[in-house]
Amino acid sequence: MTGVSGAGQWPGLDALEAASVVVGDLVDLPDGLVGMPFAPTLPARGPWGERVGLTSGLLLDLPAELGPHGWKLADRPGRDLARVQAYAREDLDALAVAAHGYAGPLVVPVLGPLTLAASVYLARGDRVLSDAGAVREVAESSAAGLGEHLAAVRRAVPGAELTVLVHEPLLAQVLAGVLPTFSGYAALRRVPGPVAAERLASVVAGARGGGAGSVVVHGGTAWSSLPALRASGADGFALGVSGLGEPGWERVAEAVESGLRLWAEVPPQQSSQCAGPDVVGQADVVTRPWRSVGLPASRLADVVVLAGDPPAQATPDDARAALAGAVRCARIVIERSQA
Repeated sequence: MTGVSGAGQWPGLDALEAASVVVGDLVDLPDGLVGMPFAPTLPARGPWGERVGLTSGLLLDLPAELGPHGWKLADRPGRDLARVQAYAREDLDALAVAAHGYAGPLVVPVLGPLTLAASVYLARGDRVLSDAGAVREVAESSAAGLGEHLAAVRRAVPGAELTVLVHEPLLAQVLAGVLPTFSGYAALRRVPGPVAAERLASVVAGARGGGAGSVVVHGGTAWSSLPALRASGADGFALGVSGLGEPGWERVAEAVESGLRLWAEVPPQQSSQCAGPDVVGQADVVTRPWRSVGLPASRLADVVVLAGDPPAQATPDDARAALAGAVRCARIVIERSQA
């Protein structure tokens, strides 16, 4: 059945309100739809509540801290790491209250090892991505820490069927070798596709070892990351589908035909004063190219419609409306799978 979920971020500072809305609005959806509540993160808290900081806080035996240019590896744990971990505990406590008695799918978003390595700096040097050995160490540490985190999530929500959503928005740039060095005068060496897939595979294995029933890797908006995603051993892949174009959809079709499940991140609904939100147009972004590349309509029932992260200026009401819009979009997708 068609699923509905969100990318993970939520506006505001109230962890309990965020978890309550997400769980409450994604449970008991209409027939044919499966709501997949997610563990929300609150980037309004600052760098300690954003994905880079939260995932850095999961690293096992690799402490991190805030430096002048963002997160960097550190010699020992400090106040920044303690603050991240305090927020993580607060989020888990909120989720335990909001999802008390809940049994069903639960999506746990994290930042992937390649994007993390591209976003965090060495204790004394450039980005972690500049050191192949450090990239491997970060991936292994992330895998081990993720396993422990998932065990904590299962204790907070014992009835949860966990899916890990691994965000890799910079993966295509990592593979292409276009990310700048710290100086900005050169680019970091590209990571070969097989190596990137191996680093992802370690996190996929760590997630499964922590109790995840499935793992989905989000490649951002670039279909060029799909070969590495497919080789990682993940169960599904997520992409922003609004700008893929025909070549991108052909790669999507190959991945779907190989057995992977598509999590389609849909663009925000366009709206007009006369007609209101354009739910049909939002669904068309998924269903029209799906059929144009020859995928059977019946397979649309396997798609998960994903509401993207809200923009920085969004309010909790805006995010809730976007999630409701994704539910309406998914209803059209499931209807078209039966046509």
